[in-house]
Amino acid sequence: MPELSQESDRGRALLPFGAAEVTGPSMVPTLQHGDRLVVQWGARVGPGDVVVLRHPFQQDLLVVKRIAERREGGWWVLGDNAYAGGDSTDYGTVPEELVLGKVRFRYRPPKSGQRSPFAVARWILAAARPVLSARSASRRLRAR
Repeated sequence: MPELSQESDRGRALLPFGAAEVTGPSMVPTLQHGDRLVVQWGARVGPGDVVVLRHPFQQDLLVVKRIAERREGGWWVLGDNAYAGGDSTDYGTVPEELVLGKVRFRYRPPKSGQRSPFAVARWILAAARPVLSARSASRRLRAR
């Protein structure tokens, strides 16, 4: 389950945007281990959005998931990697108050040893991307 660095919680009350770091594989291929995120705290969310939330059973743990749909009692959230687990299939719906913010942007830091001009150019083209909503829900989101 991707957990976020503790620094992502700092400064949230002061600024509408904050940073977070992904650890874990549950949002692959959208997010990779080590990706940095720009999160809009308190943003309106809906199905298809990638969000930061408090884990329903470990509220000191922040996780990142994609909202699949609204259900009675809150949001049904899923990871993009069906094999990683750690989503609503394990812990059920997530109450609205545990959803903290919407992920707006992903920055992938360079890997160590990327020195060739080709590797640097490839990194420049792929390092930063907006994290878009999956409004046309994927097969995984429709299947649940």
